[in-house]
Amino acid sequence: MARGGRKYPLILYRHLLGRWWWPIFGLGLVLLLYVGLLWGAEWFFIDPAENPLITLPDFSGIVLLVLGGVAILFSLFVLSIRNFAYLQLFGDHFRIVTPFLRLKISYKRIQRVTSSEFSALFPPSKLSSTQREILGPMLSRTANIVHLTKSPLTRFWLKLFLSPYFFCDQTPHFVIIVNDWMRLSTELDSARVSGRVQQQPKAKPKLTPGLLDDLNKHLK
Repeated sequence: MARGGRKYPLILYRHLLGRWWWPIFGLGLVLLLYVGLLWGAEWFFIDPAENPLITLPDFSGIVLLVLGGVAILFSLFVLSIRNFAYLQLFGDHFRIVTPFLRLKISYKRIQRVTSSEFSALFPPSKLSSTQREILGPMLSRTANIVHLTKSPLTRFWLKLFLSPYFFCDQTPHFVIIVNDWMRLSTELDSARVSGRVQQQPKAKPKLTPGLLDDLNKHLK
């Protein structure tokens, strides 16, 4: 398997997933506490007439416990997979990798690479209040727009696995937010021109003077 270059974490993907795990975790925790409170009250008040809370049937309680446990486990799963989203450059292509999608895109498909503030691509005035709240930390960031001659998948399938904010119009492209956007832009643009990422030459082993002397002695 070809060894790739530096991995650029997809900040937008991580940010969006990071917003979901806590509400899901909170929902699961509330369900568990709700069942615990009602069943605890039933145990504490031996006489049902003295119990100020409702009575929770065993079956309903078990269902709620299962749902709460599943919600907590799923939230932890979301928290962990958000770190597995990145862009990586290889010899003749780059890859966009997420936990549910792996795209291999040839450098020959790159038409151009531009950069812009995310807020210019998605003007806050055109976003709903909820969208502005979700995208708040991203709006001031600089994004790389990788314009392609042809999309690797149809827009339907791409939006099924990627956020709509990876696309700012209907042309084939990707909106990429990484920490070192200038370096990524330079590497992609260079690869677009040459068709390949320049590989670093392997350093030749240096022979010390002592080793050279030993070799000369053996050759004489």
